[in-house]
Amino acid sequence: MFRQASRLLARTTTPWRRSRAFSSDVPATPAQDSSFIESWSKVIPNLDPPKTPSSFMTPRPATPSAIPSKLTVNFVLPYASELSAKEVDMVIVPATTGQMGVLPGHVPTIAELKPGILSVHEGNDVTKYFLSSGFALIHANSVADIIAVEAVPVDRLDPALVQKGLADFTQKLGSATTDLEKAEAQIGVDVHSAMNSAITG
Repeated sequence: MFRQASRLLARTTTPWRRSRAFSSDVPATPAQDSSFIESWSKVIPNLDPPKTPSSFMTPRPATPSAIPSKLTVNFVLPYASELSAKEVDMVIVPATTGQMGVLPGHVPTIAELKPGILSVHEGNDVTKYFLSSGFALIHANSVADIIAVEAVPVDRLDPALVQKGLADFTQKLGSATTDLEKAEAQIGVDVHSAMNSAITG
């Protein structure tokens, strides 16, 4: 019985994998699934078909044929929007794989962010924020969405408090007895070390 199920499952999933389009090949306006709507109408003719999440989303902007001169940045926190549709020359994000510079025309990417500095370059002006963590979503249409758990302008960090926090968490790490205490202390050391580097660097 299990052998037949695995053969049937392999047979039904293989064509789907082959025929799946890349995200850049998908049209900007979502197409309705006509076979689903037709099946729904046969089974429940007196009810409208349910809406999918894509029904509530605005259409994805088309990928420009030429690389724009500016990068559009949206930088949001759970409680505020720091930058909304701001046109800049470049951003540098603290990805877990290292510092990542993003210019107009960057390849679509999703990057996890670690504690570090987000630099927003606009002409000769550079604005720096310290991020605790988050994600950067770089789209094919030269739009960068940066979502952070917590962020603060670097010039608002208090060096004395950062040094005190680093010393406290280093002491907690040395005296930790459980895995949970060690993990919490290590996170504190990592974040305060990154803040200290942001201030001094």
